[in-house]
Amino acid sequence: MARMTPSEAFVETLVAQGVTEIYGIMGSAFMDAMDIFAPAGIRLIPVVHEQGGAHMADGYYRASGRHGVVIGQNGPGISNCVTAIAAAYWAHSPVVMITPETGTMGQGLGGFQEAHQLPMFQEFVKYQGHVNNPNRMAEYTARCFDRAMSEIGPTQLNIPRDYFYGDIDVEIPEPVVLDRGPGGEKSLAEAVDLLAQAKFPVLLSGGGVVQGDAVKETIALAERLGCPVVNSYLHNDSFPASHAQWCGPLGYQGSKAAMKLIAQADVVLALGSRLGPFGTLPQHGMDYWPKDAKIIQVDADHKMLGLVKKISVGICGDAAAAADALLARLADRTLSCDASREDRAKKIADEKAAWEKELDAWVHEVDDYSQDMIAEAEKEPGNWMAPRQVLRELEKAMPADVMVSTDIGNINAVANSYLRFDRPRSFFAPMSWGNCGYSLPTMIGAKTAAPERPAIAYAGDGAWAMSMTEIMTAVRHDIPVTGVVFHNRQWGAEKKNQVDFYGRRFVAGELESPSFAEIGRSMGAEGIMVDSLEDVGPALEKAVDMQMNGGKTTVVEVMCNRELGDPFRRDALSKPVRHLDKYKDFV
Repeated sequence: MARMTPSEAFVETLVAQGVTEIYGIMGSAFMDAMDIFAPAGIRLIPVVHEQGGAHMADGYYRASGRHGVVIGQNGPGISNCVTAIAAAYWAHSPVVMITPETGTMGQGLGGFQEAHQLPMFQEFVKYQGHVNNPNRMAEYTARCFDRAMSEIGPTQLNIPRDYFYGDIDVEIPEPVVLDRGPGGEKSLAEAVDLLAQAKFPVLLSGGGVVQGDAVKETIALAERLGCPVVNSYLHNDSFPASHAQWCGPLGYQGSKAAMKLIAQADVVLALGSRLGPFGTLPQHGMDYWPKDAKIIQVDADHKMLGLVKKISVGICGDAAAAADALLARLADRTLSCDASREDRAKKIADEKAAWEKELDAWVHEVDDYSQDMIAEAEKEPGNWMAPRQVLRELEKAMPADVMVSTDIGNINAVANSYLRFDRPRSFFAPMSWGNCGYSLPTMIGAKTAAPERPAIAYAGDGAWAMSMTEIMTAVRHDIPVTGVVFHNRQWGAEKKNQVDFYGRRFVAGELESPSFAEIGRSMGAEGIMVDSLEDVGPALEKAVDMQMNGGKTTVVEVMCNRELGDPFRRDALSKPVRHLDKYKDFV
């Protein structure tokens, strides 16, 4: 036991948990602790907006595997973080949200910046620690960090602001690190039996493979089975794209090769995936999920097993340990699929080649609306490029070892067809929360964690406008990133719904904006405007070179036409029905 103030106990517990960066905006509610961050080796990175700070904490974890930490002033500073913590929740990111609170003697009096801060976050955190006595400061702080890792998601540490002061006797807890196992013997044995009998197994590699550092084990298991490997939705970095058995992602704007191959599966091994509903929806006109296949699901959270898809075997275990255990048990088994290994390899190669050929030829959307937009673009001054052409050129220019984040929106969703990675912890997206303003701040956090890697954020003009002021954070604090802004002057994803379901009656979907490259320059970044297809790749290469060799943040503004990909929520909309006479024409 050592004598110290609660602020010192708080900071020393952060140190014990390995915290070196915190994102947020300074505030009087935690200033006594903030005063000693620097001598403790903790860097507070001031952000422009607290939502951006929480996204940065999310990106920090996803790039490093270490806790992301965000803090803010009680009341409005804290409430600004709710959206970003929800995104971290659905990404299963262990972000610790530190929420200093109104002092205990002022609570309930309607004082300055007073709010009930625990209810704000209760839906989006795995655990809420409320310091109810200064003597328990280190205990609750440590528990929030431990639970974030053990529960695989955000936690909240709520601290009345007057509890940072005083004198206490305290022992700083050591971090509790779980040793996750492979799963139960019975479930592993049942899974091995199914895999041994499978004629056409398919391995679905999910986010748990990335979070569990299980790529090596997943490759070994896939090679033993000789099976196609598909990525779960928005986890394109969960299996190396250069591997012969890689087939691409499922879900919205995913790979047709992956979908056609998993449709043939008699056994699917879903490794580290919750099999979320949005990631297995029909796409490209294909209802590809195999209806009669046996499903083996491996997830570290038992509550995910069988939640979305009916499964034959559920394994509650670590992705790497489970893959190792399955591989060991398959070593002395004769596999039915061995006889057709060469045939499967040919099918994989043929489907991938066909998909690449289709992507090469798929330079324009073919629906009537997009054809009208192509004609419109040809009449306008300047060169408005087709989004798919732009995305293909960006893909070709991607540097090795790149990290890419995508925002929500039509062009960003289409990018799912073109983003391929050979290293885990490379692809960041807002997952099923789907909030705008995600990409740029998340990539700033990722770059903080991995400064040696190229960092690129994709965003449409609408989403970019929500978070572009964080360019100032990147410039102010020497965290160079590259932002690619698809400037097509519209809220594309929702506008597509108005095209397909509402007779092209456009309400609130048009965006007219100044040059984002110029705005970037006004904030101290470099700015490049691109309106010619042959300049797309060179512009990205120049921006990345300035980032990696000159320490410069760059905004690459890409002028796109108004073509639109497949609707984002075809599953959730239907043609309108009107009953009142004044609305009869609105069908």
